[in-house]
Amino acid sequence: MSRPKYPYIRSKALLAACRELPCQHCGLHEGAGRVVAAHSNQAAHGKGRAIKACDTRVASLCDWCHSQCDQGLAPREFKQAMWWAAHVKTVRELVRRGLWPAMVLIPDLRKFDA
Repeated sequence: MSRPKYPYIRSKALLAACRELPCQHCGLHEGAGRVVAAHSNQAAHGKGRAIKACDTRVASLCDWCHSQCDQGLAPREFKQAMWWAAHVKTVRELVRRGLWPAMVLIPDLRKFDA
C-alpha cells in the first residue's frame, strides 16, 4: 500500500521570522546570520531523500547547534530531543511575538515518536 503524500507547507516569511529569534537551544542572540530555521530530520515531519521537512517543522538554531543536530556525534535520540525542545520553544516564541505568518497553520506541538 502506498503512503499518502506529505502535505508540505513552504513559507519564506516563516523561515525569515525564525532568524529574528535567538538560538532556542543555547541562547546565542540573533545577528550576523548565525541563527537559521533548522528543519526537522524526521520522516514524520516530511523529511525525505533530497527534500527538507515541512517549513512548519523548524527550530531557530545558531549555526553550531544546527550542525550538532544534523551532523553531531551524539546519539540520534539526543539530537531529536534537542531539536524537538528548540522547535517547541521556536513556535511558542514566534506566536508570542506575533511573527508566525497568519496564513500558515501552527503545528501540533504534542510529541510523538516518528
